[in-house]
Amino acid sequence: MQSPQQYYGTGKRKTAIARVYLRPGNGQIVINHKSLDDYFGDDAHRYMVRQPLEITETLERFNVLVNVRGGGANGQAGAIRHGLARALSLLPEEEMRPTLKRAGLLTRDAREVERKKYGQPGARKRYQYSKR
Repeated sequence: MQSPQQYYGTGKRKTAIARVYLRPGNGQIVINHKSLDDYFGDDAHRYMVRQPLEITETLERFNVLVNVRGGGANGQAGAIRHGLARALSLLPEEEMRPTLKRAGLLTRDAREVERKKYGQPGARKRYQYSKR
């Protein structure tokens, strides 16, 4: 499935799933047919997506094509970062895996939203106690 021209990584965060394709190019990042700046309005999310490329110093070497669905902006940005780090770790010529591992970008953030419990207004919050 991996060709020398393209590398693939799947990233997940909360309920968001990102499919990330890495191709040789000039540094374009396209998410769901939109540019990175059009897709994410927040600078923090843009930084989050670029982080694996900046750490490995490959920002201008690859074009990144992303399909992401589910979750909100924060979850999607985290999923893209995870998928991008996984795709970069597959590059054969440079040994990027240790750098990405040290930065903690290859570890899947397993935290999920806790379910709401019956008889309560939320997952952990209780109704106010009244003695009467």
